[in-house]
Amino acid sequence: MHIVTNRVYVQPDWQQEFEQRFQKRAGQIDRQAGFRRMQILKPVSDQTPYVVYTEWEDEQAFKNWVGSEDFKLAHQNPLPEEAFTQQGSLEQHTLIIEAIRND
Repeated sequence: MHIVTNRVYVQPDWQQEFEQRFQKRAGQIDRQAGFRRMQILKPVSDQTPYVVYTEWEDEQAFKNWVGSEDFKLAHQNPLPEEAFTQQGSLEQHTLIIEAIRND
């Protein structure tokens, strides 16, 4: 499994708009081959970034998403630069161990 996280540092005055954009998103990512899951993690302090967490079957599935027309559509209207406190970062990982509680 391929995990991609995007850390996004949002100004406090822009957080509601940031969250609403994800809530109203068109759902393009949900239809992508190899897509498994997305979570948006809200920080509990202003110094911590939001984390956009996605899971993919493999790295190629993620690359296909980034190169797709749906990706362009999903990112066509970004927030202005003043909405962010600093540059974000994109991280990619390969899952090697997973623990799930089974009751």
